[in-house]
Amino acid sequence: MSANLKILFALTLIHFTGDFYTAFISPLFPVFVDKLGLSLTQVGILAGTMRLLAFIIQPTVGYLADRNPTRVFIFSGLALTIVFIPLAGIAPNFWVLLLCVALGAIGSSMFHPSVTGMVPVYAGSKAGFSMSLFNTGGTLAFGLGPLFITWYVATFGLTAMPWTMAAGLLVLAYLVKVIPPPQSEGLKRSGFFGALQESLGDAWKVIALIWLVMFMRAIVGQSFLTFMPVLYVREGFSVVAAGAIYALFTVSGTVSGLLSGHISDRIGFKPVFLFSYLLMAPALWLLLQVSGDWVYLGSALAGALVLAPLPLGVTMAQTLAPKGRSMVASLMMGFAYGLGGVITPLVGKLADTYTIRPVLLAIAAIPLLTLPIIALFPKIRSNG
Repeated sequence: MSANLKILFALTLIHFTGDFYTAFISPLFPVFVDKLGLSLTQVGILAGTMRLLAFIIQPTVGYLADRNPTRVFIFSGLALTIVFIPLAGIAPNFWVLLLCVALGAIGSSMFHPSVTGMVPVYAGSKAGFSMSLFNTGGTLAFGLGPLFITWYVATFGLTAMPWTMAAGLLVLAYLVKVIPPPQSEGLKRSGFFGALQESLGDAWKVIALIWLVMFMRAIVGQSFLTFMPVLYVREGFSVVAAGAIYALFTVSGTVSGLLSGHISDRIGFKPVFLFSYLLMAPALWLLLQVSGDWVYLGSALAGALVLAPLPLGVTMAQTLAPKGRSMVASLMMGFAYGLGGVITPLVGKLADTYTIRPVLLAIAAIPLLTLPIIALFPKIRSNG
């Protein structure tokens, strides 16, 4: 069966648009601090709320989406993100800002499981590559979103942010015409844990191992993305340069994600997992050793290896548990990523105690701990 490219493009566009707006908040924290007089504790509450609501609750949202598989669930979620994230720019105080961030994050959690679960349905025999393409939409958005919004706010001011929702609403109007209704995976009659058990079936042990590997990758990726810009600004790079380093780390993952998906369709998931996790630690260590302009190259290389396996965990789990595509997608992309992000305050506390560089050096070794777990993965390829 051949892939439906029009639908796959539209699903990827949903992913890109939603994550593009979601990526506005973090790089604007210094601006919000200046405007509203926020404390670092309040900044932490904002970041934690976004990660909690956008990622960790996705398994529950995935279950609810399957009970009511309508397009309304997808589009209302995307609309929340498109509208409320830009409205954060005119928030008069911390509590209104928190409300805007929370509603935008809830919107993100609403559309992610459903659209991710739809990808294999329209992927034909290219499930790995199609999921990588879909994942590229989100990864590219998180690379370009911060670059755009920092330029936009520097040029037009924070109060001009609501105007950015216009482009998103136009995209939303197009998507309403193109996206078909999602398909239920037959879990309506089960409670949440019953649906989880039914969707995973006998594959739950392997899926648990995949989740553990993806969770450990999330700790590494989010720790570097959170503290790498701070490290380089403290060591003499400009804020713009640190933003470019951040963008290179993220955007290089879009290329490597596509490549890893294509290769996994041909040789299976396990070899690609082993290769990327084996080289991830040396690449991160190298990034922390180089200086000057070499940091840009080091960031691109490290980002490529850290983000390459991101779509593989989803596709492999969906291959093992085809009855629960949305549920396993939310476990791999939502719960694992979100929980990895929630740990970043602990990493920050360690960085306050021991400074950033040695803490990141220690975190760079985490991928090596996953290799014995990956060795237990079965040798399979995506369904097709």
